This record gives sequence, structure tokens and C-alpha cells, in this order.
Amino acid sequence: MKTNLKQLSKQELLLFMEQAGQRKFRTDQIIRWIYDKLATSFDEMTDLSSAFREELQNIAVISSLTLLQRQVSKDGTQKFLFELEDGQTIESVLMPNSKGEGRFTLCISSQVGCAVGCKFCMTGRLGLKRNLKAYEIADQVISVKRFIVQQPSGESTKSGGDKPEITNIVFMGMGEPFNNFNEVSRALSKLTDLMGFSKRKITVSTAGILPGIQKLAESKPLVNLAVSLNATTDEGRNRIMPINKKYPLKDLIRACRDFPLPPRRRITFEYVMLAGINDSDEDAGRLVKLLAGIKSKINLIPYNQLNNSGELRTPSEDRVLAFQNILKKAGMTALIRKSKGADISAACGQLKAAYK
Repeated sequence: MKTNLKQLSKQELLLFMEQAGQRKFRTDQIIRWIYDKLATSFDEMTDLSSAFREELQNIAVISSLTLLQRQVSKDGTQKFLFELEDGQTIESVLMPNSKGEGRFTLCISSQVGCAVGCKFCMTGRLGLKRNLKAYEIADQVISVKRFIVQQPSGESTKSGGDKPEITNIVFMGMGEPFNNFNEVSRALSKLTDLMGFSKRKITVSTAGILPGIQKLAESKPLVNLAVSLNATTDEGRNRIMPINKKYPLKDLIRACRDFPLPPRRRITFEYVMLAGINDSDEDAGRLVKLLAGIKSKINLIPYNQLNNSGELRTPSEDRVLAFQNILKKAGMTALIRKSKGADISAACGQLKAAYK
């Protein structure tokens, strides 16, 4: 069986090159071709001898995702539907950054489906199909990066004469990253060590899987942590996030207080606002007390309603602003996050809404 070079860490690739009778510098060449120049075949690796390229074709492969569909929102957000080797599908979302034309944030998936079952998230309705491998996680970045840099002049991804660039990566797509911790950890190494992304520009979001938060703290990768909070009482959180019954609010907040933060870093708390469920002045007051003393910022996310969402409704703009005002008066950093890509079901909680 041929070896997928994207499965290998740098050390594993070094060993692979040695076993193939090649010198160590070949490892850096391969890494540059795959992760920097985004090569999809050995024929592209023109600084390798033709004999070595032929040998690689016999013993190795370079995996890649199959793009099934790309949708473009009126706000410039792009959603990519990718097929994996086994026929399963995942989605990734590319969002224009507010600062800097031609600069993008990429939201990537860590699982096919999700087992957490948050009531406001369409992905959870699929259930969990399987975990993604580290190379499948990293391949989303590689595939989207290859797509945007290869677009002809005049595409919306272009910025004058500058090459479009993915500057930020967020693990906020399909799946719960900490339920796939080992592969996510390996993917983080690929993104930082092999692709050169800054750890300060990568955020991993969790619904509150305590063992994952603790493992992340112990591994000290210095990436950013985001916590999907969404309620201020166990009763309220149990209602919309069943995972709270296993990892209750008190334990979650304690884990966040204990989380080691580098200088000038904060934990992001995501708060999906649901009309009549978690958007009252009392909820805002409890949130202030709950997060007191934690270096944090709060992203208020008005619920992205899809068709008939049952009891879940989007709060009014006035209610969201009133909630934010209470937090800001208490000295907290609270931002209202305007969802991007809602018209193509690419907004928070909408991924895979249109697919089985």
C-alpha cells in the first residue's frame, strides 16, 4: 500500500526519506512542495530528479479533497463542500476579514457530523459519522488556499496585485474538536510547523468538553481557546446543550479559570442568543458574574434561524443591543458578531443543513 505523505509528521517523513535511500534535505523539499507550493502530484516537484519522482509515484501518494460544490454569498463568504476518500462530505467556510482586502479567515471542520447535539446547530442533527484524520483537517486549508490563489484576475478573492491569503483559522465548522483531540492536535502541528501559520491566528472552539480543555492546557500549543457557552444556568444550558449534563457549568467555568493564558490573550466565549431563552437582562447580569475575573471577550451571536426552527427564534436587534450594553457597562468586552454567509447556509450553526 502506498504511503500518503500528508499523513506523516516531519519526523515520520524524515524516516520515510531515509528508508527510500534519500538524504535529509529531500524532506524539506517535499514539505515545501506539498504545504507551501500546494503540489498535487510528484510531477510538479521539478527540483527532484525524474528517477526519484518516478520512485515516489510507486511508493507514495499525495491525498487531496474533491471539491463538489462552491457557493458564494452576497457578503463575499464562500462555502466549500468537499468529498473525502470514503465518500463522506464536509464543509469549510472562507470569510473575508474586516481588516485588509484579500485577507481571509477559514472555518474548518474536525468531524463528519457531530455527536454533541446542540439544539441551535444543524450539524448536530446529522449525528456523528466519523472523526476526520489530521491530514483531512489540514487538507481543507490546503484545498481552499490552492483555490483562491489560482483564481483568474478579477475574482472577488483578489486584492489588487496582492496574492489572497488565509490569515486566520478557526476550528468552528462541523464537529466538536475535543471529541477528536488526537487528530486535531496532529493537525495543529501540521498547520503551525509545516504550513507556517501563527499559533496566535488559530482558534479551537469547544462546546465544553472538559478533558479536551485540560489536555489543551497541558500540551500548551498556545493556540486560542473559544468556548460555546450560550447560557448562564445549568437548567438553561441543559435545555439547549445536552453536553452540559455531563460537564456542568460550574466545572466548565472552573476549567476556564485554570486555563493558562499567554500574555495579552483572552478566552473567547461564544453566546448564541435565543429569543426568550437566554437573552434577558437577568441572563446578562448572571453572565457578568459568571465570567468575573476571567480574561475574556464575549461574542454575541444572534441565532441564525433556518426555516421552521421550532421553539428557537432570533431575538430583536434592540434586545441584543440591550444585552450587550449590560455587559459593556460591567467593563466586559462584548461584540455582536454579524453572521456571514447566511444566504448560503454558511453561518454559525448552519453547516450541512442542506445535506444528509
